[in-house]
Amino acid sequence: MTHRKSAWLLGLALLSVFFHSSALGRQAPAREIGNITGDLYRFRNAGHFSVFLVTPEGIIATDPIDADAARWLKSELAKRFNKPVKYLIYSHDHADHISGGEVFGDTAVVIAHEKTKTAIMREKRATALPHRVFSDRLAVELGGKRVELIYVGRNHSDDSIVMRFPAERALFAVAFIPVESLPFRTLNDSYIDEWIESLKRVEAMDFDILAPGHGPVGRKEHVRPMRQYMEDLKSQVAAHLKQGKSVDEIKQSVKMEKYRNWSSYDSYLPLNIEGMVRYLQQQGPK
Repeated sequence: MTHRKSAWLLGLALLSVFFHSSALGRQAPAREIGNITGDLYRFRNAGHFSVFLVTPEGIIATDPIDADAARWLKSELAKRFNKPVKYLIYSHDHADHISGGEVFGDTAVVIAHEKTKTAIMREKRATALPHRVFSDRLAVELGGKRVELIYVGRNHSDDSIVMRFPAERALFAVAFIPVESLPFRTLNDSYIDEWIESLKRVEAMDFDILAPGHGPVGRKEHVRPMRQYMEDLKSQVAAHLKQGKSVDEIKQSVKMEKYRNWSSYDSYLPLNIEGMVRYLQQQGPK
């Protein structure tokens, strides 16, 4: 065998190993469907979650997450329940939750808040445009079952809604009510004071089960601690800002010990502090 041919075969073998390794690296994220209660289920795609309600006349689904996840879910729904998705509801406009809505375009009416549709169009999100929008509240009924869509004000985004399932006594709320977990990173695109007011509105609602868009399922009792965390973080950071401390100094001073056992405490607290400093500085002195 010539040296040139040996080198060519070696290169071919290395390419084969590379592409095989790349394929392994692109394995689908962990996906599963679990029952919440009754006919209400939760769909997991890695660290993202949505919910769906099965009725005699079809399925009311929520955030598709992304196109691959949506195709997997659509196939599973057909196998497990043999029913089409009749309604697809977006929680807010962020792409990591609502991409892939077109997968259900053959059977579903897409519903979202009016601000969500505007954002999808403005940002050119890779998903189906809503067919129907609302500004405050909307009830969706199918097969004798009901879900109430409620806008609770600006929080993690300016268009987040909650979805209340009265018969199941459950609430689906994405990104702004994590269960015993610090909010995401630097609180980008967030409206802190209105976020706190949003949580107060949710506290006043009638439900038992809280299904968030990330993390474990909780109870209504988990809403109040989240609101208190936001209030505590704001007040402590504000106090140190008034003393003229820098961001790094505030990170050293604000420990939020009450929440030390929450998920992401070590990784997100410094980032939450950065975000709160930025927010308060943008608001100016009060």
